[in-house]
Amino acid sequence: MKKIVLFLLLISSAFVHAQTYSPNWESLDARPAPQWFKDAKFGIFIHWGVYSVPAWAPVGKDYAVYSKYSEWYWNRLVTDSSKVGKAFRAYHNSTYGPNFKYQDFAPLFKAELFNPEQWADVFKNAGAQYVVLTSKHHDGFALWPSAEAWNWNAADVGPHKDLAGELTNAVKEKGLHMGFYYSLYEWFNPLYKSDIDKYVSEHMMPQLKDLVNRYKPDIIWPDGEWEHPSETWKSTQFLAWLYNESPVKNTVVVNDRWGKETRSKHGGYYTTEYDIVHNEDASKKQFEHPWEECRGIGGSFGYNRNETLGDYETSDAVIHMLIQKVARGGNLLLDIGPAADGTIPVIMQQRLADMGAWLKTNGEAIFGTTATKQPSINGAWFTQKNMDLYVILTAKMDKPLTFDLATAPGKATLLGVNKKVTVSYRSGKCTINPLELYPNLPAGGYAWVIKLEGAAGK
Repeated sequence: MKKIVLFLLLISSAFVHAQTYSPNWESLDARPAPQWFKDAKFGIFIHWGVYSVPAWAPVGKDYAVYSKYSEWYWNRLVTDSSKVGKAFRAYHNSTYGPNFKYQDFAPLFKAELFNPEQWADVFKNAGAQYVVLTSKHHDGFALWPSAEAWNWNAADVGPHKDLAGELTNAVKEKGLHMGFYYSLYEWFNPLYKSDIDKYVSEHMMPQLKDLVNRYKPDIIWPDGEWEHPSETWKSTQFLAWLYNESPVKNTVVVNDRWGKETRSKHGGYYTTEYDIVHNEDASKKQFEHPWEECRGIGGSFGYNRNETLGDYETSDAVIHMLIQKVARGGNLLLDIGPAADGTIPVIMQQRLADMGAWLKTNGEAIFGTTATKQPSINGAWFTQKNMDLYVILTAKMDKPLTFDLATAPGKATLLGVNKKVTVSYRSGKCTINPLELYPNLPAGGYAWVIKLEGAAGK
């Protein structure tokens, strides 16, 4: 019997791997997101490049979300006539002078203290399951020795290193999945401005394939897609190659940023950004498709030296953010912005360390779970794994918590704490009696998890 089961599994696996995808969205969207991504839940985003040298953007409530991105420094400096652009230019002219060009920052991007093994340790200890590095942002500067970005890449100027390759090796050595952000467009590339078709064929497509063939990433995270439809970007042709022929055809996953019409419609998983899809609020949007929220710990993705402690989310906030996204069926891609010298700002390391300490005890309620139909109630969020239900408390529980539950729970435990949990069940209602929870309990102080065995049913 075991031999028959094994044979059927092999046949099924061979069938999946033999699937051929055509260069159209109907065919490509039929490819399921790899299970590893659905189970991973938490990843680290890294915005790092020439913009990490000036490392500046405005802060405060007077500026909208997208206005606070330091990685947009060059664009704001040159093309933006709004108050946002004026703020960038005022800072730049007073600090570097009007004759200092953005390109002059490149030799100053030295990454002299970059330690990829230390970075990988930080990510591993944070509980992250995957990492996504900006291989190239909208300024076109590549973090690997790209032939298409001659003298505008980290191997030719600045660090004189293959930053993408060194980090890939360190991250994979820790058993984490590695991926790359890649900007489809480039603000000031003459070829992009003059001949988009030639740019796509002779610049963009070779770069994307080089990244895949050279580093074998598990994630391709495009961006900057909004100026053209996916047909112009030849996105479906690239994805057909990626899924059918590339060395990562069976393991890679991609997002939904492949053309100005594709977000929340096409791709391996959908994305939100600071709870926004383009300019629409997506904080409560329900996705049946795999999805991921990306955002910084502060208001910028790239390092912003203008931010103070008040501009950063607290440890409570980032942990609650992870809980809420996972309870809604999503992943959290939390961004860090390293400094130009290659160091991760200590405040960012501290937030990640707190996340890791919480996950070490409570990760069972996060990794490999699925969303439930139970809505959040009084600061409690719900996830499930197999037949077990997890009740994640993000606020002190000073009164009974009652919620609908189709199946009577079995054993109830508080993860990480040897503390009795009293649960009653009657007529489809489950009630958990108040618990005395304090920040110094071993389970944390950010959130506590009650595991109800068998309560998720079949």
